[in-house]
Amino acid sequence: MSHITDEMLQMKTMVRNFVENEVEPYAQQIEDEDKIPEHLIEKAKELGLFGMSIPEEYGGIGLNMVGKTLVLEQLGRTHNGYVSLISAHTGIGSTGLVKLASEHLKKKYLPDMAAGNKIAAFALSEPEAGSDATNLSTRAEKKGDKWILNGGKHFITNGPVADVFTVFAVTDKSKGAKGITAFLVEKEFPGFSVGKPDKKMGLRGSYTSQILFEDCEVPEENVIGEVGMGYVSALKILGEGRVGLAARAVGSCDKLIELAASYAKERVQFGKPIAKNQAIQWMLADMATETEAARTLTMKAAEMIDDGKKVIKEASMAKLFASEVFNRVADKALQIHGGIGYIAEYPVERFYRDARITKIYEGTNEIQRLIIARNVLEEN
Repeated sequence: MSHITDEMLQMKTMVRNFVENEVEPYAQQIEDEDKIPEHLIEKAKELGLFGMSIPEEYGGIGLNMVGKTLVLEQLGRTHNGYVSLISAHTGIGSTGLVKLASEHLKKKYLPDMAAGNKIAAFALSEPEAGSDATNLSTRAEKKGDKWILNGGKHFITNGPVADVFTVFAVTDKSKGAKGITAFLVEKEFPGFSVGKPDKKMGLRGSYTSQILFEDCEVPEENVIGEVGMGYVSALKILGEGRVGLAARAVGSCDKLIELAASYAKERVQFGKPIAKNQAIQWMLADMATETEAARTLTMKAAEMIDDGKKVIKEASMAKLFASEVFNRVADKALQIHGGIGYIAEYPVERFYRDARITKIYEGTNEIQRLIIARNVLEEN
């Protein structure tokens, strides 16, 4: 790929070594304890992973989308809960500030975010506004030099640990999608609170929760972008987030293929390794082929973002395809492992559970199909 530089490849190698040598040995501990060891968070800070999306002038390492895609692929090879903490922060948690915020907000918040001293989150979803993201009930009313927020969000990744939140609220109900505004909310603002962590099927160590606003006071300077342009901002932020999610899924597929191939060569049945069986070989062939297709589609979308092109359709394609490939690859990897793959001490069981959410969050795959179809119809 012409967009890939030597510096990006060096970063990719560094992250790969970090994942294999330092994170992976703790993957089962994260799963068992539902907690990420503090030293792994500190190491991620040292490597600049919390600042991968943030420009160098604000203390980050300023990777473009292609560079982030390479890094997120490598992170996807290990515990998905650990990766979720970092990617939610560097993706949808940071993108709005980097792309749309005022210089004042950037200087105030981005350096601490780049260092990992302030964790970021993205707060759009509500009980009645999941796929229908325009149906928000959270309201913001201007009073003097502050906006007063009331309402709540749910399923907020990093909710219990985040310090800053990109929050979307209705500022003019009569204008529909054009009456939504994005705000940067600190957890210390009066009237802000966090619900208890959700108990989830997977992604152990990555916490989600409700966040609540009861006359929450937000300074007027903390508007991200323009008043009334929040929904448009959300679409821009989610576009990049979906490409990042696809990259993580591709990395997880790579790891699952390695695990499945290694086990197939070791497992002997009827006097020969099961890798000699055509049924196993065909599963591995499908897994590898679909993973490469997902990687190519994801990288194409990343390159388009870096080239400043409209990427709504391609981002949805990458997220849709990569997440479904992840689920198929995880299913085949577990099948190749047989009964042992169903045991919690083996990583394929963890990947199998963690794969399922990728078809739901950052826009369900049904919504991705609607977005793709709408764009195809407009183009033809």
